[in-house]
Amino acid sequence: DPQQIELATASKRKLRRFIVIDEVVDKLYGSKVRAYFRENNVQHKILSLPTTEETKSMDLVLNILQEVQSFSLDRRTEPIIAIGGGVCLDIAGLAASLYRRRTPYIRVPTTLLSYVDASVGAKNGVNFLQCKNKLGGYTPPVASFLDRSFIQSIPRRHISNGLGEILKMALMKHKGLFDLLKKHGKYLLDTKFQSCNGFAHHGDAALQTTRIAIETMLEELAPNLWEDDLDRLVDFGHLISPELEMRVLPSLMHGEAVNVDMAFMTYVAHARGLLGSGEKEQILQCMQGLELPVWHSGCSWALIQRALRERLKHGGGQPRMPLPTGLGVADIFNDTSEETLERAYELWVKD
Repeated sequence: DPQQIELATASKRKLRRFIVIDEVVDKLYGSKVRAYFRENNVQHKILSLPTTEETKSMDLVLNILQEVQSFSLDRRTEPIIAIGGGVCLDIAGLAASLYRRRTPYIRVPTTLLSYVDASVGAKNGVNFLQCKNKLGGYTPPVASFLDRSFIQSIPRRHISNGLGEILKMALMKHKGLFDLLKKHGKYLLDTKFQSCNGFAHHGDAALQTTRIAIETMLEELAPNLWEDDLDRLVDFGHLISPELEMRVLPSLMHGEAVNVDMAFMTYVAHARGLLGSGEKEQILQCMQGLELPVWHSGCSWALIQRALRERLKHGGGQPRMPLPTGLGVADIFNDTSEETLERAYELWVKD
């Protein structure tokens, strides 16, 4: 907006920005970020932090807030900028929401998982007492800036990790997205979601899959931003996985734990007669094609029972279990029997 640029440049006060950046991202891109702010004559403070599930705590949030206070941030005109994966965006978002009750912040996701998941929606939070995201709030960013070129520097396993959340949206809402993942999954892993010339037979699979994943996520989240309605299709893969992920840290990444949960729930859907054998096999083959785990030894029957009891506590006494009823279609179920769950588990482990 030319008027905004004129206002910004005409102001006697120097532009100032506070940036929270993941330390790995800082090693790769920090020099470019610093050069950008220098060239645009912006006074800046860059706080480089180790942002992992193990460090995702209130201690790190308080560390950020101490630095923000020292920087003397103006909460009306100087948004905090978070550059990193989902953990970094969650921690910085919570810090921003607490400082002066609400300071605007901007998300810049640098992993595939955060690109299609953490960049969308209002939630932020930290782990507490070995429970995933037990402390947090609902404060949406003023903007999310999406740049797929960040993804080219992350390891292949991290690409696969992000594909778990994309597959979630495909199974719940969009058969076309599921077909894209089946057809182009290996290509997307090989090219790290970059739009490459000379691969016309793939079209722009990276752009299509990320766009559809984000659009379907927004369709689900936007009308229910503060989760007033607890029946949420986006909770698929998130009934067992929070308990599993925290129990086996760091052996499973978030998207991998989500996929283990989705694989089990695929068996539950099959045991209930919602999915035929062919559809179940298609889903499992797609998961394996995306190099995602379909089982983990830590996911015991006792852990599943414990996770579902926890789900009842936070679901208003109902399990609110999203299950696929076909490829790209789903519904919420509250009447899955213990016997059905156990039968599904036994078949899953056997397979």
